[in-house]
Amino acid sequence: MAILDKVYNPKAVEEKWYHYWSENGYFRGHLPAKGQPAFSIVMPPPNVTGSLHLGHALDNTLQDILTRWHRMRGDATLWIPGTDHAGIATQARVEEELAKEGLSKYDLGRDRFLERVWEWKHQYGDRITRQLRLLGSSCDWSRERFTMDEGCSRAVREVFVRLYEKGLIYRGSYIINWCPRCRTTISDIEVEHIEEAGHLWYIRYPFKDGSGSIVIATTRPETMLGDTAVAVNPSDERYRDVVGKTLVLPLINREIPVIADEYVDPAFGTGAVKITPAHDPNDFEVAARHNLPSITVIGKDAVMTEEAGPYAGMERYACRGQLVDDLKAQGFLVKVEEHTHAVGHCYRCGTTIEPLVSPQWFVRMAPLAEPAIQAAKEGRVRFVPERFTKIYLNWLENIRDWCISRQLWWGHRIPVWYCQQCGEEICSREDPEECPACGSTALEQDPDVLDTWFSSALWPFSTLGWPDRTPELEAFYPTSVLVTGRDIIFFWVARMLFMGLEFMGEVPFREVLIHGLVLDAQGRKMSKSLGNGVDPMEVIEKYGADTLRLMLVTGNTPGNDLRFHPERLEGTRNFANKIWNAARFALMNLEDYEPAPLERENLTLADRWILSRLNKLVLEVNACLEAYEIGEVARMLYEFFWGEFCDWYIELIKPRLYGENRRERQVAQEVLVTVLGKSLQLLHPFMPFITEEIWQHLPGERGSIMLSSWPRPVPQDEDEQAETAMGLVMAVIRAVRTLRSEMNVPPGRRAEVILVSGSPEDREILQRESVYLENLAAADRVQVVAALDRPPSRAATAVTSGVQIFLPLAGLIDLEKEQARLEKELQKARAELEKVEKKLARPDFRAKAPAAIVAKEEARAAELKSTITALTKRLSYLGS
Repeated sequence: MAILDKVYNPKAVEEKWYHYWSENGYFRGHLPAKGQPAFSIVMPPPNVTGSLHLGHALDNTLQDILTRWHRMRGDATLWIPGTDHAGIATQARVEEELAKEGLSKYDLGRDRFLERVWEWKHQYGDRITRQLRLLGSSCDWSRERFTMDEGCSRAVREVFVRLYEKGLIYRGSYIINWCPRCRTTISDIEVEHIEEAGHLWYIRYPFKDGSGSIVIATTRPETMLGDTAVAVNPSDERYRDVVGKTLVLPLINREIPVIADEYVDPAFGTGAVKITPAHDPNDFEVAARHNLPSITVIGKDAVMTEEAGPYAGMERYACRGQLVDDLKAQGFLVKVEEHTHAVGHCYRCGTTIEPLVSPQWFVRMAPLAEPAIQAAKEGRVRFVPERFTKIYLNWLENIRDWCISRQLWWGHRIPVWYCQQCGEEICSREDPEECPACGSTALEQDPDVLDTWFSSALWPFSTLGWPDRTPELEAFYPTSVLVTGRDIIFFWVARMLFMGLEFMGEVPFREVLIHGLVLDAQGRKMSKSLGNGVDPMEVIEKYGADTLRLMLVTGNTPGNDLRFHPERLEGTRNFANKIWNAARFALMNLEDYEPAPLERENLTLADRWILSRLNKLVLEVNACLEAYEIGEVARMLYEFFWGEFCDWYIELIKPRLYGENRRERQVAQEVLVTVLGKSLQLLHPFMPFITEEIWQHLPGERGSIMLSSWPRPVPQDEDEQAETAMGLVMAVIRAVRTLRSEMNVPPGRRAEVILVSGSPEDREILQRESVYLENLAAADRVQVVAALDRPPSRAATAVTSGVQIFLPLAGLIDLEKEQARLEKELQKARAELEKVEKKLARPDFRAKAPAAIVAKEEARAAELKSTITALTKRLSYLGS
């Protein structure tokens, strides 16, 4: 039998087995046989611009765990991978490359520029998928998709045309969020609102008739150049008599009316607000209600337009400075206050966005949102954890129309053409050759492309072959579960739901498993600017993929953020080494092993106990995986394998493995192989590489562990009596070990142990299983009695599980020497406690020292008191 190497080498093992799985087609999804359950999942497509970060690693590890689990359960399993074209991000990267050559996209023109983007995509686009392979992702790579591949592009155009024909897609001039740097519109949910310290400028607007003025407060004085009214609340008594009067706009001298609108908050500023329809979404709505004109004074380059009069051509913030100076010089500036407010930034580049009125394409959301709302309320889609249902519903119930056009070249181009002869607007599945209205061939396609999330919203069914009714679509839609981060519920999850309901008549997934973000140890989001990012590839190179995977999911609960503590990697690597060493020990003791049916009548208490614990573990793991408590499963597996299997069972059976009794050795070997094999299977979804390597060394014809049958509960292994009895024995062994340690008994010196219990059942167990105390607690002789006439002199004692334990010390240690040592330690602890208590008693210390320092000293005092109590107790043993 081949023995494992002395040291586990993750890199060699991982490369070997991923290649083996791939070459043998083990990741391929197959259509379910009759009556076979199906499990399907689509990978949230990472951007082709990116490389694997810890969020991707967590997300894909969770998906892989579920996929491997279902595959081992015998389900027809399909995990579809893919990448997203990432319009804004990818175009920006290629433009950066062009800039290094001294070129812009305009120098190349649209067609040549798109050729460069495709070249870039082919060169760098599969980087992240290569990294996902290193992580161990068991996707069906033969079905890998890209949001701009031929099939997805066909699905996108079909969806657009159908929505257009139903009147759910329209074009209109509305206020949108414009990024001056990316030079495109972005949707509301792509705007990040960041609290910033700013100012409130109070500006006096005089009445035309000279009867006084109204003072307004604004955070953006430069936009006043586009004001077309001042509004007050109709219930505000302060302004009841001025509604309808005319004001003169300072510096520009444009006449504007005072209007009344419920939108105005009387408590903000002066209760009077400037209305700038072209540069504020709320003002845009007010202007629509009052039929006000819209004047654009800031352009798409964030430079003031001709409409800004004397300020034309100035950058927006330079204009602000000059305008404030001019207001002050001409007596219109009343005062300036410090003011903190939320400012919108582009989620891609961080530039402050500019609300602008622009002709754009929109999806009419109300008709699409309603079915998606009902699906969640009726339980047809379930969020895990449940609290995200409320967040999802709140957004959909207050949704605005979705601006889907982007002023980019890279992306799905809007399938609408304009006839240059008669002005006809043509929306078509195929590129039209002539105008259906006038027959002209002078057609020009809309220059904009669709929002990246438009194609991503179709992902669960476009990847399965829609609009064709493919066998895969019939078998695997709706998909089983979506695994994704809490940060894209609005960007992606909600949109997939309303698109799936609209075009498939069914939700795209039954359940949504939401995980949190991976933060640094201080709870901060990882970013380049903070320099706190962690490269998963570096972690895999140093520790192996299994270590990274298990570390990311252990203790992780659905929906909650995870703090990345580098030291946890060391602990998880130690666990991988523990698995390796335990397996190596087992294999070294299986050289003469011959598989045979388990002889239950020959099982020892330790055998019955570990089989019962394993049976319970299988039940609990299945229940937790069904509930998506994946972090809890990782914890249970860790504690069972290291704590119960390695630290206890292996130690308990060593005498039988090393002994001369052939039958006892065979029974121990059979249980050892059973428990190790099933433990590896339970661990496989979490740590696929190390479990495969060990599995292949176990005796017997086994094939790949990833195709083995998932462990099932074995009712006859359930043995509460064995668990109770073993629990008692283990508690006593722990107590004896603790006493030996406290009293400095040398490890090799065997000691008499006296156990006193009033329970006949417990006495019978301890007497029968005393060999375990002899082997694991170095007991020379174990006495089990109902009572003692008097306790033995100079004996350490403890009580556990109703059993009183005596450890006679005479002959074990040098009593006088140990007593002197303990008295010296006690004296030192008392002196240090006195010093700490004096410091804590000083009023100036508590008043001036930081709270953390005071708490540290208080904890030290408590620790010293505990030490003194323990030392005093030990001295009492020696003096009794």
